[in-house]
Amino acid sequence: MEGSNLTRVVLLACGSFNPITNLHLRMFELARDHLEDTGQYRVVKGIISAVGDGYKKKGLIEASHRLEMARLATENSDWITVDSWESLQPEWVETAKVVRHHYEELLSAEQNNDDVDTVKYAKKRRIQENYFEGASQNKRRDCPHLMLLCGADVLESFGIPNLWKQDDITEIVGRYGLVCISRSGSDPHKFIHQSDMLWKYRKNIHVVHEWVTNDISATHVRRALRRGRSVRYLLPDSVVHYIQEHNLYSAESEQKNAEVILAPLQRYTGASSS
Repeated sequence: MEGSNLTRVVLLACGSFNPITNLHLRMFELARDHLEDTGQYRVVKGIISAVGDGYKKKGLIEASHRLEMARLATENSDWITVDSWESLQPEWVETAKVVRHHYEELLSAEQNNDDVDTVKYAKKRRIQENYFEGASQNKRRDCPHLMLLCGADVLESFGIPNLWKQDDITEIVGRYGLVCISRSGSDPHKFIHQSDMLWKYRKNIHVVHEWVTNDISATHVRRALRRGRSVRYLLPDSVVHYIQEHNLYSAESEQKNAEVILAPLQRYTGASSS
Protein backbone atom coordinates (compact mmCIF):
# COMPACT_ATOMS: atom_id res chain seq x y z
CA MET A 1 0.00 0.00 0.00
CA GLU A 2 1.34 3.40 -0.93
CA GLY A 3 2.17 5.78 1.88
CA SER A 4 -0.38 8.34 0.69
CA ASN A 5 -3.18 5.83 1.34
CA LEU A 6 -2.15 5.10 4.91
CA THR A 7 -4.09 6.57 7.82
CA ARG A 8 -1.85 8.84 9.84
CA VAL A 9 -1.95 8.09 13.56
CA VAL A 10 -0.96 10.07 16.65
CA LEU A 11 -0.51 8.02 19.83
CA LEU A 12 -1.44 9.67 23.13
CA ALA A 13 -0.34 8.17 26.46
CA CYS A 14 -1.88 9.58 29.65
CA GLY A 15 -0.72 8.62 33.13
CA SER A 16 1.21 9.54 36.24
CA PHE A 17 4.70 8.89 34.83
CA ASN A 18 5.88 8.82 38.44
CA PRO A 19 8.60 8.42 37.27
CA ILE A 20 8.70 7.73 33.54
CA THR A 21 10.41 4.39 32.85
CA ASN A 22 11.91 2.62 29.88
CA LEU A 23 8.72 0.56 29.68
CA HIS A 24 6.66 3.70 29.03
CA LEU A 25 8.92 4.53 26.10
CA ARG A 26 8.90 0.93 24.91
CA MET A 27 5.10 1.01 24.71
CA PHE A 28 5.28 3.67 22.00
CA GLU A 29 7.69 1.62 19.93
CA LEU A 30 5.59 -1.54 20.27
CA ALA A 31 2.41 0.30 19.31
CA ARG A 32 4.01 1.90 16.27
CA ASP A 33 5.39 -1.43 15.03
CA HIS A 34 2.02 -3.14 15.51
CA LEU A 35 -0.03 -0.48 13.75
CA GLU A 36 2.36 -0.07 10.83
CA ASP A 37 2.63 -3.83 10.39
CA THR A 38 -1.09 -3.89 9.53
CA GLY A 39 -0.33 -1.95 6.36
CA GLN A 40 -3.12 0.50 7.20
CA TYR A 41 -1.43 3.08 9.39
CA ARG A 42 1.57 5.37 9.58
CA VAL A 43 2.36 6.59 13.09
CA VAL A 44 3.52 10.19 12.82
CA LYS A 45 3.72 11.30 16.44
CA GLY A 46 3.62 10.16 20.04
CA ILE A 47 2.47 12.39 22.92
CA ILE A 48 3.10 11.90 26.64
CA SER A 49 0.58 13.69 28.85
CA ALA A 50 1.25 13.55 32.58
CA VAL A 51 -1.68 13.80 34.98
CA GLY A 52 -1.91 16.93 37.11
CA ASP A 53 -1.29 17.14 40.84
CA GLY A 54 -5.04 17.33 41.34
CA TYR A 55 -5.34 13.59 40.67
CA LYS A 56 -4.35 13.07 44.33
CA LYS A 57 -2.75 9.67 43.86
CA LYS A 58 -0.70 8.39 46.76
CA GLY A 59 3.00 9.09 46.28
CA LEU A 60 2.43 11.39 43.30
CA ILE A 61 5.23 13.96 43.23
CA GLU A 62 4.88 17.42 41.70
CA ALA A 63 3.96 17.59 38.02
CA SER A 64 6.86 19.94 37.31
CA HIS A 65 9.32 17.15 38.18
CA ARG A 66 7.38 14.47 36.32
CA LEU A 67 7.20 16.65 33.22
CA GLU A 68 10.91 17.43 33.27
CA MET A 69 11.80 13.75 33.65
CA ALA A 70 9.55 12.92 30.70
CA ARG A 71 11.24 15.61 28.62
CA LEU A 72 14.66 14.25 29.52
CA ALA A 73 13.56 10.71 28.67
CA THR A 74 12.36 11.74 25.20
CA GLU A 75 15.03 14.27 24.28
CA ASN A 76 16.65 11.83 21.83
CA SER A 77 13.37 10.71 20.24
CA ASP A 78 12.46 12.10 16.84
CA TRP A 79 8.74 11.39 17.22
CA ILE A 80 7.73 11.21 20.91
CA THR A 81 6.94 14.54 22.57
CA VAL A 82 5.80 15.73 26.01
CA ASP A 83 2.75 17.95 26.42
CA SER A 84 2.12 19.96 29.59
CA TRP A 85 -1.52 20.98 29.10
CA GLU A 86 -3.06 18.30 31.31
CA SER A 87 -0.55 18.65 34.12
CA LEU A 88 -0.97 22.43 34.29
CA GLN A 89 -4.73 22.32 34.89
CA PRO A 90 -5.71 23.41 38.42
CA GLU A 91 -7.96 20.38 38.90
CA TRP A 92 -7.87 16.80 37.69
CA VAL A 93 -9.06 16.46 34.08
CA GLU A 94 -10.86 13.33 32.89
CA THR A 95 -8.91 11.34 30.31
CA ALA A 96 -11.73 11.72 27.77
CA LYS A 97 -11.35 15.51 28.00
CA VAL A 98 -7.59 15.22 27.55
CA VAL A 99 -8.06 13.07 24.44
CA ARG A 100 -10.64 15.53 23.13
CA HIS A 101 -8.26 18.44 23.75
CA HIS A 102 -5.47 16.82 21.78
CA TYR A 103 -7.77 15.90 18.92
CA GLU A 104 -8.93 19.51 18.73
CA GLU A 105 -5.27 20.57 18.70
CA LEU A 106 -4.65 18.23 15.76
CA LEU A 107 -7.66 19.68 13.96
CA SER A 108 -6.44 23.20 14.62
CA ALA A 109 -2.98 22.37 13.27
CA GLU A 110 -4.51 20.92 10.12
CA GLN A 111 -6.82 23.89 9.69
CA ASN A 112 -3.90 26.28 9.97
CA ASN A 113 -2.44 24.61 6.90
CA ASP A 114 -5.47 25.60 4.85
CA ASP A 115 -5.05 28.53 2.50
CA VAL A 116 -8.69 29.55 2.40
CA ASP A 117 -10.39 30.71 5.58
CA THR A 118 -13.84 29.69 4.42
CA VAL A 119 -12.68 26.10 4.02
CA LYS A 120 -11.10 26.22 7.46
CA TYR A 121 -14.24 27.42 9.19
CA ALA A 122 -16.43 25.01 7.26
CA LYS A 123 -14.30 22.14 8.53
CA LYS A 124 -14.53 23.39 12.10
CA ARG A 125 -18.30 23.78 11.79
CA ARG A 126 -18.69 20.24 10.50
CA ILE A 127 -16.69 18.90 13.45
CA GLN A 128 -18.85 20.82 15.94
CA GLU A 129 -22.11 19.73 14.31
CA ASN A 130 -21.09 16.09 14.10
CA TYR A 131 -19.15 15.83 17.33
CA PHE A 132 -19.79 12.16 18.05
CA GLU A 133 -20.51 9.85 15.14
CA GLY A 134 -18.36 6.89 16.11
CA ALA A 135 -14.79 6.07 15.14
CA SER A 136 -15.27 7.09 11.51
CA GLN A 137 -15.40 10.76 12.62
CA ASN A 138 -11.81 10.45 13.87
CA LYS A 139 -10.60 8.94 10.60
CA ARG A 140 -10.82 12.07 8.51
CA ARG A 141 -8.36 12.06 5.65
CA ASP A 142 -7.29 15.63 6.41
CA CYS A 143 -6.49 14.95 10.07
CA PRO A 144 -4.45 12.24 11.82
CA HIS A 145 -6.32 9.56 13.72
CA LEU A 146 -5.75 9.97 17.47
CA MET A 147 -5.51 6.79 19.55
CA LEU A 148 -5.07 6.40 23.29
CA LEU A 149 -2.05 4.26 24.17
CA CYS A 150 -2.18 2.35 27.44
CA GLY A 151 -1.22 -0.80 29.30
CA ALA A 152 -3.59 -3.66 30.02
CA ASP A 153 -3.99 -2.38 33.57
CA VAL A 154 -5.69 0.77 32.27
CA LEU A 155 -8.04 -1.26 30.08
CA GLU A 156 -8.96 -3.45 33.04
CA SER A 157 -9.47 -0.37 35.23
CA PHE A 158 -12.52 0.40 33.09
CA GLY A 159 -14.27 -2.18 35.25
CA ILE A 160 -13.51 -0.50 38.59
CA PRO A 161 -16.67 1.16 39.97
CA ASN A 162 -16.63 5.00 40.01
CA LEU A 163 -13.16 5.25 38.47
CA TRP A 164 -14.47 6.01 34.97
CA LYS A 165 -17.69 7.42 33.57
CA GLN A 166 -19.22 4.98 31.11
CA ASP A 167 -19.82 7.79 28.62
CA ASP A 168 -16.10 8.62 28.73
CA ILE A 169 -15.11 5.02 28.03
CA THR A 170 -17.55 4.91 25.12
CA GLU A 171 -16.11 8.13 23.70
CA ILE A 172 -12.48 7.05 24.08
CA VAL A 173 -12.93 3.58 22.62
CA GLY A 174 -15.78 4.27 20.22
CA ARG A 175 -14.69 7.58 18.75
CA TYR A 176 -10.91 7.46 18.96
CA GLY A 177 -9.68 3.95 19.59
CA LEU A 178 -7.24 2.26 21.91
CA VAL A 179 -3.86 0.61 21.59
CA CYS A 180 -3.37 -1.70 24.57
CA ILE A 181 0.01 -3.23 25.42
CA SER A 182 -0.40 -6.55 27.21
CA ARG A 183 1.50 -7.25 30.40
CA SER A 184 2.52 -10.45 32.11
CA GLY A 185 -0.50 -11.96 33.85
CA SER A 186 -3.04 -9.84 31.97
CA ASP A 187 -5.59 -11.04 29.44
CA PRO A 188 -7.00 -8.04 27.55
CA HIS A 189 -8.90 -10.23 25.10
CA LYS A 190 -10.78 -11.91 27.95
CA PHE A 191 -11.63 -8.56 29.53
CA ILE A 192 -12.90 -7.23 26.19
CA HIS A 193 -15.00 -10.37 25.74
CA GLN A 194 -16.57 -9.94 29.19
CA SER A 195 -17.56 -6.30 28.57
CA ASP A 196 -20.52 -5.68 26.26
CA MET A 197 -19.39 -2.11 25.63
CA LEU A 198 -15.79 -3.03 24.81
CA TRP A 199 -17.00 -5.93 22.69
CA LYS A 200 -19.16 -3.52 20.70
CA TYR A 201 -16.09 -1.45 19.83
CA ARG A 202 -13.60 -4.32 19.73
CA LYS A 203 -12.47 -3.38 16.21
CA ASN A 204 -11.24 -0.07 17.63
CA ILE A 205 -9.05 -1.81 20.22
CA HIS A 206 -5.61 -2.94 19.10
CA VAL A 207 -4.10 -5.41 21.56
CA VAL A 208 -0.31 -5.63 21.26
CA HIS A 209 1.48 -8.59 22.79
CA GLU A 210 4.95 -7.93 24.20
CA TRP A 211 6.96 -11.07 23.57
CA VAL A 212 10.02 -9.69 25.36
CA THR A 213 8.68 -9.73 28.91
CA ASN A 214 9.13 -6.39 30.63
CA ASP A 215 7.50 -5.86 34.02
CA ILE A 216 9.07 -2.54 35.00
CA SER A 217 6.68 -0.85 37.41
CA ALA A 218 6.95 2.76 38.54
CA THR A 219 5.76 1.57 41.95
CA HIS A 220 8.66 -0.88 42.19
CA VAL A 221 11.06 1.78 40.94
CA ARG A 222 9.97 4.20 43.68
CA ARG A 223 10.37 1.46 46.29
CA ALA A 224 13.92 0.76 45.11
CA LEU A 225 14.76 4.47 45.13
CA ARG A 226 13.60 5.10 48.68
CA ARG A 227 15.59 2.06 49.80
CA GLY A 228 18.73 3.38 48.16
CA ARG A 229 18.85 0.67 45.48
CA SER A 230 20.06 1.16 41.92
CA VAL A 231 17.46 1.72 39.22
CA ARG A 232 19.92 2.10 36.39
CA TYR A 233 18.75 0.50 33.11
CA LEU A 234 15.16 0.67 34.35
CA LEU A 235 15.02 4.39 33.62
CA PRO A 236 16.95 6.53 31.14
CA ASP A 237 20.24 7.67 32.65
CA SER A 238 19.19 11.32 32.37
CA VAL A 239 16.11 10.57 34.49
CA VAL A 240 18.17 8.72 37.10
CA HIS A 241 20.52 11.70 37.34
CA TYR A 242 17.59 14.12 37.68
CA ILE A 243 16.09 12.06 40.52
CA GLN A 244 19.42 11.99 42.33
CA GLU A 245 20.04 15.70 41.79
CA HIS A 246 16.64 16.68 43.23
CA ASN A 247 16.52 13.95 45.88
CA LEU A 248 13.14 12.66 44.70
CA TYR A 249 11.18 9.63 45.92
CA SER A 250 11.71 9.31 49.64
CA ALA A 251 9.66 7.60 52.33
CA GLU A 252 8.07 10.98 52.98
CA SER A 253 7.09 11.60 49.37
CA GLU A 254 5.49 8.16 49.14
CA GLN A 255 3.04 9.24 51.87
CA LYS A 256 1.85 12.27 49.91
CA ASN A 257 -1.96 12.10 49.44
CA ALA A 258 -2.05 9.00 51.65
CA GLU A 259 -5.16 10.23 53.45
CA VAL A 260 -6.81 11.76 50.38
CA ILE A 261 -9.43 10.07 48.21
CA LEU A 262 -8.46 9.73 44.55
CA ALA A 263 -9.92 12.58 42.46
CA PRO A 264 -12.20 10.48 40.21
CA LEU A 265 -13.62 8.65 43.21
CA GLN A 266 -14.33 11.99 44.87
CA ARG A 267 -15.99 13.35 41.77
CA TYR A 268 -18.08 10.33 40.83
CA THR A 269 -19.20 9.21 44.28
CA GLY A 270 -19.47 12.56 46.03
CA ALA A 271 -16.96 11.42 48.64
CA SER A 272 -14.68 13.86 50.42
CA SER A 273 -11.49 13.61 52.42
CA SER A 274 -12.89 15.52 55.39
